[in-house]
Amino acid sequence: MGNLHSVHKALQHVTDEKVVITSSPDDILKADRVVFPGQGAALDCMSELHKHELVDVITEVSLSKPFLGVCMGMQVLMEHSVEGGGVDCIGKYKGTVQHFTDHIGATDAAGNRLKIPQMGWNQIKHTQDHPLWKGIEDNARFYFVHSYFVAPEDKSIVSGETEFGISYPSAIAKDNVFAIQAHPEKSADDGLQLLKNFTNWNGQP
Repeated sequence: MGNLHSVHKALQHVTDEKVVITSSPDDILKADRVVFPGQGAALDCMSELHKHELVDVITEVSLSKPFLGVCMGMQVLMEHSVEGGGVDCIGKYKGTVQHFTDHIGATDAAGNRLKIPQMGWNQIKHTQDHPLWKGIEDNARFYFVHSYFVAPEDKSIVSGETEFGISYPSAIAKDNVFAIQAHPEKSADDGLQLLKNFTNWNGQP
């Protein structure tokens, strides 16, 4: 969904391992680790996943392999998104995907205008230590493009937070899964460091 090739190119830049773009369930199940990226609408993403019979596959590999969700690949791990009138998602984690306009005003506390979608550079505050933050300073800046954010019921899985009118979860992590709302493939050195960390990660917290 949208950013496959840019993520592929960035991963190739940070590892000598073979990086494959695929919608084949067999290839995904055989992979050593899985990156689940995406841009666009939740309804379209879920439609593609159902079309290619990948919902159960994504659920299975997210239980057993180092797994990185990016942008839409993070959001659809929740149970439900309000986008497009509402759509049921994969449901790996209890929680919803909310729209900024339901939670923020036109300006932030400093009076800065908040334009939706959030588009551009913003900071991620580390809320828990994680191997994927290795070599990345707390409050490092990443590139974002989104109008929706995840609201997990279990706050303990939040690994990073970002301020945009409200403080919202911009990264989550549990066991062998790490997911980030920002686009590491567009986030210069820190984004590449996160992807490199993922290629070396054994899936342990």
